[in-house]
Amino acid sequence: MSGDPRAEVLRQAAAAKQTAATARAEAGLRKLIKANAEINFRTVAAAGGVSVDFLYRHRELRSRIEHLRCRQGAKAPSAPAAAEPVAGGPETNVVAALTAKLRQARNEVAELKTQLAVAHGELLAWRRQLPNATTDR
Repeated sequence: MSGDPRAEVLRQAAAAKQTAATARAEAGLRKLIKANAEINFRTVAAAGGVSVDFLYRHRELRSRIEHLRCRQGAKAPSAPAAAEPVAGGPETNVVAALTAKLRQARNEVAELKTQLAVAHGELLAWRRQLPNATTDR
């Protein structure tokens, strides 16, 4: 290593800064776990006052966040399943009716576009047959 004392002081300051950021990120992660909040890189970064990039670059924090995120994702589907309406309920009928109307409207629009293209083709053919008709006006 270099014998420059200023460089050594800078290295120590950088190491202290990284240690402090790691401690803040860990504290933020513990806070999110206690609050049973969603855990992902953005929420941990916001709770710990660190950047998302720092979390991705820190191997231990990254693996811990990914593990907790996956564990949360495995628990999540059970909760919303109870909130979904029962099959055949009024919400399902409304959705089915609106989906049918949307499908019908899309088919009608496609048919009208086809008819418009045919009409444009006929107009173009007539214009080519009567080139002087448009200039006589």
